[in-house]
Amino acid sequence: MKPVPTLFWFRNDMRLDDNPALAHAATHGPVVGVFIDDPTTPRPRGGASRWWLHQSLAALGTQVPLTLRHGESLAVLRELLRETGASRLVWSRRYDPAGAAKDKAIHDTLTREGFTVLGEVGNMLAEPWDISNAEGEPCKVFTPFWKRLQARGWAAPQPAPRVAWAAHGPSVPLDTFCPLPTAPNWAAGWETLWTPGEHGARQRAEDFMAHGLRGYADLRNRPDLPHVSRLSAAIHFGEVSVRRLAHLAQAAAHADPTLRRDADVFLSELGWREFSYHLLWNYPTLPHANWKPAFDAYPWRDPATDPAAARDLTLWQRGQTGYPFVDAGMRELWHTGWMHNRVRMVVASFLIKHLRLHWRHGEAWFWDTLVDADPASNAASWQWVAGSGADAAPYFRIFNPIGQGKKFDPMGAYTRHWCPELAKLPLDFLQCPWDATPFDLATAGVRLGHDYPLPCVNHEAARAAALAGYHATRADSA
Repeated sequence: MKPVPTLFWFRNDMRLDDNPALAHAATHGPVVGVFIDDPTTPRPRGGASRWWLHQSLAALGTQVPLTLRHGESLAVLRELLRETGASRLVWSRRYDPAGAAKDKAIHDTLTREGFTVLGEVGNMLAEPWDISNAEGEPCKVFTPFWKRLQARGWAAPQPAPRVAWAAHGPSVPLDTFCPLPTAPNWAAGWETLWTPGEHGARQRAEDFMAHGLRGYADLRNRPDLPHVSRLSAAIHFGEVSVRRLAHLAQAAAHADPTLRRDADVFLSELGWREFSYHLLWNYPTLPHANWKPAFDAYPWRDPATDPAAARDLTLWQRGQTGYPFVDAGMRELWHTGWMHNRVRMVVASFLIKHLRLHWRHGEAWFWDTLVDADPASNAASWQWVAGSGADAAPYFRIFNPIGQGKKFDPMGAYTRHWCPELAKLPLDFLQCPWDATPFDLATAGVRLGHDYPLPCVNHEAARAAALAGYHATRADSA
């Protein structure tokens, strides 16, 4: 008798290593791997994320005979179950509200139709509902959440299972299924910056543990140094397991105790991702509504009705605000699909508090331009900066883009790289070129307002306006 296959639905788990759902599927005979592009998804992937998806699918396709299909997920799965004769469907759980709701509907429908449908833990150290405070409620502050998760512990990573893959066609050609940008090719050169796929993720992780982990605790805030993992996109797409990363960091610290502090800080960064999903699961409006309702009263400028606000949003998006550290970050984002985390906080603070534009405008831009755009981390981080989220930065914490640039890019290498028109300015004036003397500007070949823009807003005036808005919000909510 011909063995009955199992259908394995790949989503954001593009790996074989430490994949509990795949390990389960492999125990039930041959496996048919499928990836579905569902046009009914409430929030489609952004452009940069789709570039990464194309590369990740290409890499996975060298390991797995992958079937690619367009269409509404339930309809496509029904079709594949019928075509392959499979009686079982397995997936890694999703935790965003729309994905979880769709999974429940598919599970309930196909189960009623006689199929076995099983979801296993996704790419998490713990399920979002596993951690609660002393009252049994969702945690609202990171530190106690992280302490409880550490005390609970997490499963050890498991090696890739032995899978009897069963090829199945027809499959949509990858270039049709997820086409790369061509007119224009705004991602030109990205293939030299990134290596999407499980092999690339594992190599990057091992390189980071060997060469970047030491000093991470103190130097991760320096965008001019290599002390960050750059694994965020690989984590989002599930090309590397967070359990595997935690294991690698702990193993490095065990082998060399002087790495303990660095490893602990790296683990806590994984913890922030866990906390973001904990918040998203328990507060599903997080991506589009203020977690703290009092912020609904904040007097935001509206680009839809205010031409000056629309202009400022465009200047921010294009890296033309006149504040070099902010502009360097926004240009890095556009040219690479990624931005250093410290700089993300600075550019977010600038949009929200200097320009007084709603955090949702920034969240939407990041969603489209980041290769690591993630529904939980993106929303939670923007709300953290705005002060409207859980365990958020205080409303009065307004990053000074000049001081941040001087502190975290002390030699100016990062700023000079992304703002080359300022490359010859003396370091003292690199973050505030308007303070440079006419002689310094002329010597550096800089004409403010021509080669590089004048500031779109005055820092002190913007800070005062932001604080006035926040004070008014607090008064309205009192």
